Amino acid sequence: MSGTGIQVSGLAKRFAGVDAVSDVTFGARPGRVTGFLGPNGAGKSTTLRMLLGLTLPDAGTALIGGAWYRELDDPSGTVGAVLDIAAAHPGMTARGHLRTYAALGGHETSNAERVAELTGISAYLDRRVGSFSTGMRQRLSLATALLGDPDVLVLDEPSNGLDPAGIVWLRTFLREFAADGRTVLLSSHVLTELQHAVDDLVLIDRGHVAWEGPLAEFTAHGTSLEEAFLRLTSGAASPTAPAASGATRTEGVHA
Repeated sequence: MSGTGIQVSGLAKRFAGVDAVSDVTFGARPGRVTGFLGPNGAGKSTTLRMLLGLTLPDAGTALIGGAWYRELDDPSGTVGAVLDIAAAHPGMTARGHLRTYAALGGHETSNAERVAELTGISAYLDRRVGSFSTGMRQRLSLATALLGDPDVLVLDEPSNGLDPAGIVWLRTFLREFAADGRTVLLSSHVLTELQHAVDDLVLIDRGHVAWEGPLAEFTAHGTSLEEAFLRLTSGAASPTAPAASGATRTEGVHA
């Protein structure tokens, strides 16, 4: 399928002499929802920050549609990202926040109403962000990411604070977004939700990609995503852990 994909190759980053990310390589394809998971401190956030040009890598490439984020002609019209739901000023109304970010991205301010409807916050546009629940702030963050009608979404823990109905809504939204030929890279700690939301999986552990491939192959041995995840990241995996054809694992991670 044609479209704008993500390709990370040989990505590496050290902080104070410690490897946060080492030789990370994976892809996220158009038309697919790709889950990006790993234990705390595994390197997920650092990888996403390098992908979005917020942290400079020491080595490797992180390309979106074949280009670095900083080289994209229309960054917010190509990539919508949610890494921090605290970005909205609590004293602004949701409408003011969205219109400001639309103008900063070079998009029509009327897009604020369109994305508010998409994310279910139209009735709250004139409320101040400081009065929002965590779930409503998540929806506002996603609405902000959608202002440029992007081809790619990069989301870090987007279901935090959502109630069960909100989680189902988010899952449906991301599925429909990908079905339109677009790309979703989704990081989450909620493994039970990822199992229902993603097509492909990238598992990062201790700065290395431990597994990459279709979710169906990861759980092909009849185990849940949670059980397979714990097996591959505990260092005590059994010989029957997923190792299906077409999937990759990093040497030294036992399965």
